[in-house]
Parts: sequence; structure tokens; C-alpha cells
Amino acid sequence: MPMEHKRFIMNSGRTTKQGQQISAGKDHADYNATVGTMNMHPDDMKGSGITSGSTVRVRSEWGEAIFTCVEGKIPQGMIFVPYGPPTCHLMGQTTDGTGMPTSKGWEVEVEPIELDAPAAPVTS
Repeated sequence: MPMEHKRFIMNSGRTTKQGQQISAGKDHADYNATVGTMNMHPDDMKGSGITSGSTVRVRSEWGEAIFTCVEGKIPQGMIFVPYGPPTCHLMGQTTDGTGMPTSKGWEVEVEPIELDAPAAPVTS
């Protein structure tokens, strides 16, 4: 029986590692690995059936994206993902006059997926 998808509050932002990689460019493998990695509290990972280094699908009301999940110093009930192309698939188009979509405090569903499972198309 599949596990129920768990809901979390997602926050995104720039990391110091992204700043260090700025000269390598956004097409570099290290950059893509950074923006494709999600941090989660170890107890939340255990409760969701997620092991460190496994693949997860994150869904918001605006779309979905695939990430590698690792343990992080994150409060329980929250996940953190660095800004990047995968995160953009989760953002809405409303900017509330700021020019930037809301990037913090989203309610999302997280589910573990198999590496060899075909990825669902990313929707916007």
C-alpha cells in the first residue's frame, strides 16, 4: 500500500554554495546538483519513508519538481530548496507587485519516488 503524501511548508533561497558556483555557470553539473537537492528534517524523512540521497517529487498548487532529498538542519514540518529551475516549476505567477513570485511559506506535498520510475511531466 503506498504511503500517504505528506504536506510540508517549503522555503527556498540562495545558498552560499550557489554563490561559490557563480563563476562556473548555471549549466555546470555542480550547480544543477545544488539546485536539485532538497533539505529535510531527519524525523520528517523517516516519517515519510524517505532515505537520505533518495529521489522525491514535490508538488505545489502550481506545479511539481523532482529533487534529491538529504538530511538538513531544518525545523520539523519544513523543507528547504535552493532557488533554481526546479523551484521555478513550483512557483505561482503572482508577484504581489514585487516582480518576484512568493518563494517562502508554500504548502507542498512530498512523496518518495523510485529512481527508475518515469518522471511525471513538469507542469506549470
